[in-house]
Amino acid sequence: MYRKLVLTLSDFKLKFDQKLCETCPTYDCLVRCQYMNLDKEVAKIEMQKMVRGENSFVLYRCVTCYACEEYCKRGNHPFYLISDLQEKNSILPMPKPLITQWINTGIPTKKDIREFWGAVEPVISLCLFPEYINSIEGKLFEGFSIVVGRYFFCQLAYLHFGRPSIIRERLSSIIENIANHGFQEIVFFHDECYSTFTSYTQAYGIQVPFRSVHLFEYLYGRLRELEDEISPLNVKVAYQRPCSSRLAPEKEHFVDDIFNLIGVERVEREYDRENSLCCGGIIRGQQRYDLFVDVQRRNVVDMVNAEAEYCVFNCPMCFASLSEAVVKRDIKPIMMHELCRLALGEVIKS
Repeated sequence: MYRKLVLTLSDFKLKFDQKLCETCPTYDCLVRCQYMNLDKEVAKIEMQKMVRGENSFVLYRCVTCYACEEYCKRGNHPFYLISDLQEKNSILPMPKPLITQWINTGIPTKKDIREFWGAVEPVISLCLFPEYINSIEGKLFEGFSIVVGRYFFCQLAYLHFGRPSIIRERLSSIIENIANHGFQEIVFFHDECYSTFTSYTQAYGIQVPFRSVHLFEYLYGRLRELEDEISPLNVKVAYQRPCSSRLAPEKEHFVDDIFNLIGVERVEREYDRENSLCCGGIIRGQQRYDLFVDVQRRNVVDMVNAEAEYCVFNCPMCFASLSEAVVKRDIKPIMMHELCRLALGEVIKS
């Protein structure tokens, strides 16, 4: 029986070790940032300011791409610290009307009839992406139920808006909404959802009463079961790694595992894996248009130079942001689960 989880803002205590930062030999969290050109000495000075809870120009220039979470090999959560400090200092990474709109969009409610699509395990959560309901079919998803909508929305997107208090206000009810259905395990379509119930909750010491399964982990396991039915696709693909993958880098190997299984080549390029670039959607939302254009241009040119035939996405928001740009360069955009379905000989509905 699930015991109701009641959390207040004071219950969220970031597991941040100040001494780990003070003794860091590299300050890679900032030195490796692709949107700020900082040497080690400047990075150290600015990081130490933030460790002490002080203001820093980093808080204003951060594009909220989550990458510093991955660059910190000590697991000390620099981006979660940055997000907390942005709110503490009333720094808005996005225009206020856009933040308000998103805060209202994500209110957990049952009023939207799209929010529920079955409740028998196995179950997959589509978060706020009902447009993908019809693609969750075929051999990969036989017998699956779907949950979708604000009632199950993970809320982690508010890290992009410098408003982590919204996550804290709503997360316990989201966990309760999921747990009250008795789910022991849930596959998360969007890795931002997966990362909420793994990376974020662990960083703040929050217990989660169900097992979170990354979509790619599930896809790989199911493809192994269907291996005799796979027809290798023999195409070259570029993988557009989303921001939220930075919070679960231990799942990155499933990308290569899946590609090997379905017979596609992940092209070698400059902006991939830990060096991947943002799709640009969040940067455009910040109204930093010159940077947005530059980031998308470099990303797409990199794919073209590597002779990619497909651009494979995990994140629907990345797909929406970047798909038109890759199509213009004769690269086909496709979601990972749809690419897998092609390898099983299934027709993907447009």
